[in-house]
Amino acid sequence: MALHCSLRAGGLAQDFYTPESVNKLADFLKQNVQPVLFIGLGSNLLIRDQGFKGVVIKLTLLKSISLDNTKITVDSGVTLAKLSRFLLANKLYGGEFLSAIPGTIGGALAMNAGAFGAEFWQFVNSVTTINNSGEVFQRHVEDFDIGYRSVKPNHKDEYFISAKLSFSSKLSNQNIQDLLDKRNTSQPIGLPSCGSVFKNPINLYAAQLIEQAGLKGFCIGGACISSKHANFIINNNNASANDIENLILHIQQAVKLNSNIDLETELKII
Repeated sequence: MALHCSLRAGGLAQDFYTPESVNKLADFLKQNVQPVLFIGLGSNLLIRDQGFKGVVIKLTLLKSISLDNTKITVDSGVTLAKLSRFLLANKLYGGEFLSAIPGTIGGALAMNAGAFGAEFWQFVNSVTTINNSGEVFQRHVEDFDIGYRSVKPNHKDEYFISAKLSFSSKLSNQNIQDLLDKRNTSQPIGLPSCGSVFKNPINLYAAQLIEQAGLKGFCIGGACISSKHANFIINNNNASANDIENLILHIQQAVKLNSNIDLETELKII
């Protein structure tokens, strides 16, 4: 799974499936009896070295995007960068921040991805989900408990396959290139990482707390805290998933000791 996660670490999946359509995905799930793990670009994901005993379903071939007036229907496999470019081309605004997030629609829906003060679910009208039996559902925003980097459904074992989104036709004062420049200046772009490892505590910044604990540049095995942005862990030298997880635990313990604050991961560990 190191090939499918941006941290470039992780064990073996027992089986791996990339559906070409929702119908094929539904047919597969109707026959499947294994545990499932849905992924997109794997940019917020760490699969432990023991791997995943089940089938990993990668949705990146579900990538259609369409426009009806200002309403957009977009599949889970579409990248946020592609959606951002689509909005710009169609003179729709508010989604400029998406260009700075290296993930897919499915991942953004699952974690309420955000950057520069904006969050993905601000723009969601409704979603389409699929369950373990291959049944498809239309769900509304009120079917979910939406929080900071958190989405809790009021139903079990359903996975996002598409969304209907609304954006504004009113010109934004945000510029995609400016946001990308700001990201590139402050973050270790181009190195294997998962983006921000920890959620920011209320009124605080995780990176600042990690730096105050004296951990910038600290490594365990091949996993290192970025010297550019302390809330990034870099796979610096063929790090194992275990190296990365041990570094996460070390950060949490050090910040707790130094600031008496419990850091919660954004990163999903499987």
